[in-house]
Amino acid sequence: MSVMAPARVPSPADRGMQLVNERPFRHPDTRSRAFMSRRGWWLVLLNFLVPGSAQVLAGNRRLGRIGLGATLAMWVIAAILLLSALLAPAALLGFATGAWIPEFLSLLRPLPLLLAQGVLIAYAVLWAVLTIDTLRLVRLVKTGTGARFGIVGLAIALLVASTGTAAYAANVAGTTRDTIAVIFGESGPAVPPSDGYYNILLLGADSGEGRDSMRFDSISVVSIDATTGRTTITGIPRDMPNFPFAPGPMQDKYPNGHQSHADANCGWGSGINQLRTEVEVCQDGSLLYPDAAANGSAPAIEATKDAAEGILGIEIPYYVFIDMHGFAALIDALGGVDITVAERLPKGGGPAYQGQPAEDWATGWIEAGAQHMDGDTAQWYARSRYTTSDFDRMARQRILQQAMLAQFTPQTVLTRFQDVAAAGAAIVETDLPQSLIPFLADLALKAKEQPVTAIELTPEGGIDEYAPDYAYVQELVRTSLHPPTPTPSPEG
Repeated sequence: MSVMAPARVPSPADRGMQLVNERPFRHPDTRSRAFMSRRGWWLVLLNFLVPGSAQVLAGNRRLGRIGLGATLAMWVIAAILLLSALLAPAALLGFATGAWIPEFLSLLRPLPLLLAQGVLIAYAVLWAVLTIDTLRLVRLVKTGTGARFGIVGLAIALLVASTGTAAYAANVAGTTRDTIAVIFGESGPAVPPSDGYYNILLLGADSGEGRDSMRFDSISVVSIDATTGRTTITGIPRDMPNFPFAPGPMQDKYPNGHQSHADANCGWGSGINQLRTEVEVCQDGSLLYPDAAANGSAPAIEATKDAAEGILGIEIPYYVFIDMHGFAALIDALGGVDITVAERLPKGGGPAYQGQPAEDWATGWIEAGAQHMDGDTAQWYARSRYTTSDFDRMARQRILQQAMLAQFTPQTVLTRFQDVAAAGAAIVETDLPQSLIPFLADLALKAKEQPVTAIELTPEGGIDEYAPDYAYVQELVRTSLHPPTPTPSPEG
């Protein structure tokens, strides 16, 4: 009868080798620099691709589970945001800007972007912690000399990519929140579209040096179809005379149309661009429009709204004011604009005396032909008026507006977001409510797929510049916004 030999008890060295073979990431063979180098490369890559996985495989599993949980949550959130951006961009923008929050809780509307900013900063900190811990797990002193520097360099590059992206996104969220607060302020609830359109008064004025007062040199009304986004821009000549007002304090004052002034301090003539001087310099405008400031507007703007409504015969609840003194910065933030110039235009303040040739006073020229304009050139293109008529300048301003709309692509806004936001906050004022932001943004996307219609109230359009027929103007606008449906011809 044979006697069985007693089973061999594994030595500590045997058990160690078994752990090395079964779990090489957690219990590596530190004697092999080649293996430790490969292990180091893998841990750094895994930390970037699936943050937390390096710790689960080779380090603190609790920290790894936190990292994996945060990574899974990030992937889910990113997928939801991507689908929302593709399928329901207006809903996504509305959620981000707090448009869903009731008016009586409007102070909480910055909260979603504030929370997003906080979460992104937390992710950046977590990725930094996980990367530093991963480098500890690599055991650099056990890796090859060349791999040691390569692993550290790769870890730093990937850390900058991950935390830098999160930090940039957090900064964008903060900039968006601050820009909305500065531009839109505490405007009230949204007004329903009027006769199917959102009508917005667009005002441009220059408050720069050398101006004795700020007048609205560019006046137009943007009408956006509330269903299709089709956009119509109606330009109003700044010197249009004897215009009517919509019902309100200015109509009470001028029941037969705006009249000329004899006082030079209150502006000459009866042009609509004189209203700011008349209402806010020569009178106490707050008596005429006591609620203007509380609603994010100003007496002169409300008077100009009433004038535009009286001229065009449409309701205009909102305005957007652009200070042309900083307008060039917005053009530059968009990367410039592409415009085909019809005729050579001078830059400069104008002639010193009647009949002085432009060659004697021009500080530069905008040549005819296709041009990619920077902000300064575009500003002079919109301003230049001494060698052309005021109606020509109006047409150029409308061309510039359309060129800017064409530049407001998602790609441009994303890549130049900080500059665009900073320029916009510095030069734009409006009483548009924050709750309308997502809806108007959705309409803007639809509008980019359609041509912009321009209505110019000029002699070329059949308007007598000295004695406009305002009933004809209103009919022209009405027909343009609501073109008649073609009547089918009878059979036969």
